[in-house]
Amino acid sequence: MLKRKIFKYLANFFKKERKALLLTGARQVGKTFAIRKIGSECFDVVVVLNFIEKPEYVKIFEQPRNAKEILLRISALTEQELIPGKTLIFFDEVQECPEIVTAIKFLVDEGSYNYVMSGSLLGIEMKDIRSVPVGYMVVKEMFPLDFEEFCDAVGMSKEVMEHLRGCYENDSPVDEVVHNKMLDLLKLYLVVGGMPSVVVKYLQTNNMKSVRDEQQVIINAYKMDIAKYDSENKLYIKDIFDMIPSELNAKNKRFILKSLNENAKFDRYRNSFLWLSDAGVALPTYNVEEPRMPFRLAEQRNLFKLFSNDVGLLACQYAAGFQLQIVTGQLNVNFGAIFENFAAQQLKANGFELHYFNSKKQGELDFVVECDGKVMPLEIKSGKDYKRHNALGNVLNNDEYDIETAIVFSLGNVERNGKIRYLPIYMLMYLLPTEIPDSVFRFQPI
Repeated sequence: MLKRKIFKYLANFFKKERKALLLTGARQVGKTFAIRKIGSECFDVVVVLNFIEKPEYVKIFEQPRNAKEILLRISALTEQELIPGKTLIFFDEVQECPEIVTAIKFLVDEGSYNYVMSGSLLGIEMKDIRSVPVGYMVVKEMFPLDFEEFCDAVGMSKEVMEHLRGCYENDSPVDEVVHNKMLDLLKLYLVVGGMPSVVVKYLQTNNMKSVRDEQQVIINAYKMDIAKYDSENKLYIKDIFDMIPSELNAKNKRFILKSLNENAKFDRYRNSFLWLSDAGVALPTYNVEEPRMPFRLAEQRNLFKLFSNDVGLLACQYAAGFQLQIVTGQLNVNFGAIFENFAAQQLKANGFELHYFNSKKQGELDFVVECDGKVMPLEIKSGKDYKRHNALGNVLNNDEYDIETAIVFSLGNVERNGKIRYLPIYMLMYLLPTEIPDSVFRFQPI
């Protein structure tokens, strides 16, 4: 069984919180499995209402007078006894039941049971569900397995992972044998990716064709959802989805609207891009005019890169044989796009907002993130000349930006040269946003 970081989050949430939890994310990232598993460990009773498998459950929320009436209907339709304080009620595929928006506030207020909701965002506007008043619901997004979870899944030892973390924290080189093994494992992850069913298929078969077939099933399911849920814009959305691999392989990796249509304008396609982003299928990375905080004020929403939500699915969308080239080390120009997609996926899973910087005068930085309240540029290098980075040098030498540290992630080992840390690409799993202690937000006695 795959071990996921979300398990710990869910267990802590169910033990401490009385609010409802909404677990979101793209299809097939493991939301339902995680809730069922941890729910059964934390509660005596788990009641599951899946609005797709049993559409009649929607009737529970048709003009109820109060929370007690809703709970009576749940008990009747599920034929399960609800034990106060020991029951988790799980509403699955909630996008099919918009009435739950109003109901969840009253159910939480009633206070007898715990509630968790899950739904995929493919083509579904969940803004109404997200608008439940603060104090009643927490929203948590789930992603495919990140690289650290993948390492655990394939059996990488605890001792090796502790060695890697120590090298990351102390700026010390990784043992050469370990370093080469981790690079091989990274290449495998670039091919397999983090979709749970694909990882399981790899573990069961160790067969590239079986992996690719499972990935194609997911890709086809995404396309079916596009056709099912957005009849007006489905052609635009499908074209954009299909073009992600080729646009990432372009020289500047930026999404060019003219690739869709010679006369394309961003306003016309805006909703299609947002749809893919909200669905969790694509990861937009917006350009900032300057590498300064806060990034949101400097975002250029019409200039962006569009990454796949899963690097394995991206590799599958390239020509047949490409995945084999990655695993066997037959590197070509496409490898840079795969590296950057891995970085975007890992950074997003780690909790970062995705931005890059591009300037005609200074050049382009692959990513800029916030660490300790300051800007940190990140360069992602797939080749041997990873110490050549003119744009990074230009930005670090610009006193107006006052940037203290930058990181270059590559195939090389750990080094430091002035302001620049050189780290193996797999160490992206250890780069995390700064967590602000709860005490910072507490009022002090007057």
